[in-house]
Amino acid sequence: MTGPEAEGTGPPPGPVTAVVPAAGSGQRFGGDKLWAPIAGQPVLVWTLRALADPASGVDGLVVAAPAAEHERILAVARAVAPRLPCRCTTGGDRRQASVAAGLRLCTTPWVVVHDAARPAVTPGLCAAVIAAAQRTGAATAAEPVADTVAEVDRAWDPAGGAAPARLRSVPERARMVAVQTPQAFRTDWLVQAHELARATGRQADDDATLVLAQGHPVVVVAGEAANRKLTGRGDLAALTAWLAAAGAGR
Repeated sequence: MTGPEAEGTGPPPGPVTAVVPAAGSGQRFGGDKLWAPIAGQPVLVWTLRALADPASGVDGLVVAAPAAEHERILAVARAVAPRLPCRCTTGGDRRQASVAAGLRLCTTPWVVVHDAARPAVTPGLCAAVIAAAQRTGAATAAEPVADTVAEVDRAWDPAGGAAPARLRSVPERARMVAVQTPQAFRTDWLVQAHELARATGRQADDDATLVLAQGHPVVVVAGEAANRKLTGRGDLAALTAWLAAAGAGR
């Protein structure tokens, strides 16, 4: 099935599994991000605690991580998310492979995918994304971009000493958004999207891209400025400040 669909089609609102890709090497960060301390708690504690909050709309957790970390992750889940069943699966070399592995353990009609490295997610944002997906089939958190964005003529990494790239096009900024997670989907749509990607060799940075490639609509929910991804060491200060301020209520 392709093309936009009317609201109310597909599975009715029901149980939701959160798939948490957490197998990244942390190369840009310079170490394992899962256990980096932020405002007195490891990154993963903040993430799982928010997803496990009753207000989030999540009914179960699947964490895709290196096998050596499974027992430690399950211990964290028992401590901060005792109300939810939590399972671990071995993640892949790429985020896409980790999500695909997590999907194999999903039996609920709805799935929400959230990066382990976004510890400042709020239960309210998660619930809003899930609610939007259950009306339309798929949704993602996103924020308007403040800077002009442009397409260049090739992949470009100036930090790696690459020669300058050239601008190819500059889209209208008002139509651009910075995509975040959580992203929520009909589970069958996301499973099919990953199966097609695997069959065709398609790689994408997030799951909404794969679902869009099948012709399904993905609606946008207003994200949150604090919901930034822990990528480099420079992100630690901002996340620490926000989570320290919010910690009393989380």
